[in-house]
Amino acid sequence: MKKGINIWSFREGTTIAESARLAKAAGFEGIELSLNEDGELGLQTTDKEAGQIRRVVEDAGLEIAGLATGLYWTYSMTSNEESNRTKAADICKKQLELAAALGVDAILVIPGAVGVDFIPGSEVVPYDKAYDRALEAISKLSAEAEKAGVSIGIENVWNKFLLSPLEMRGFLDAIHSPYVGSYLDIGNVLYAGYPEHWVRILGSRIKKVHFKDYRREAGGLHGFVDLLAGNVDYPAVVAALHEVGYTNYVTAEMIPHYEHHSEQIIFNTSAAMDAILGRGGAGRC
Repeated sequence: MKKGINIWSFREGTTIAESARLAKAAGFEGIELSLNEDGELGLQTTDKEAGQIRRVVEDAGLEIAGLATGLYWTYSMTSNEESNRTKAADICKKQLELAAALGVDAILVIPGAVGVDFIPGSEVVPYDKAYDRALEAISKLSAEAEKAGVSIGIENVWNKFLLSPLEMRGFLDAIHSPYVGSYLDIGNVLYAGYPEHWVRILGSRIKKVHFKDYRREAGGLHGFVDLLAGNVDYPAVVAALHEVGYTNYVTAEMIPHYEHHSEQIIFNTSAAMDAILGRGGAGRC
C-alpha cells in the first residue's frame, strides 16, 4: 500500500506546491488534491492547467493520489431540485476530466444524501427517492468514467445514505461497472460499524481508502481525532486490506486543528501511518 495525505489536512490557504513540499518532507508518497468552485484547482481549470499542476506535484517527488471535492455537499445528485442534480453531475464530469489530466486513477464522489445533520437547514430527501436518483446518476456517469479511464469511488459519509457495507455493495453491484467502486473512509464507519467488516465485504470493489480515526465517546464531528488516538482497530483494518489484496493508496484525511505549528499534523500523521502499516522506514507495505 502507498501512503498519501489529503490536501484538506494542510492549513487553509496553503498552495498545492507548498503542500506537496511539506508532504514529501514528511515522508508521503502521494497527495490527494481537491476540486473547488474556483482557485488553483477549480471548475474553470483547463486540462492544460491541470497538466501544469501535475508537473508541480511530480517535481516535488510525489504522485497525485486521488481527486476529492467538497462540492457535493452543496450540489447533490439526490436533491429534490433538478437544477441541483444536474450541477452535481456536471461537477462529476469535470472531476473525471481533470483527474485524467492529473494522472489520477479514481475520484471521490458523494452520490447524494438523505439528510446531513452538520449542515444547518440541509435538505431532507426520502430515502427511496435518494436511492433511485443516485443509482440513475452514477449509472449514467459510469460511461463518462470509462471514457476518461478514471474510476468513480463512492465515499461512505455522514449523509444518512448507504448506511451498511451490504447496502453499499448492493448499490455498486447494481451499477455493474468496473469503473464504479468504493472510496472507503475508515474513520467515517466508526459511529455505526466496524471498518474491517466493510473492507472484507466490499473487497475488490474498493478503489481508494481514506484513513481517519474517531473516538466514539466524544460523539459528533468532535469525535475525529489524530490517527491512533481513536477507536479504529487499525491492526484489524490493515489485516483485512491485505486479505482482499488492496495495494493502492491509503490517504490520511485530517483536520488541521493545531492552533500553533499546524504543519506538525502532517509529520505526526506520517509517523502514525508508518506504525499502522508496519513500516520500519521507507518503502511500501
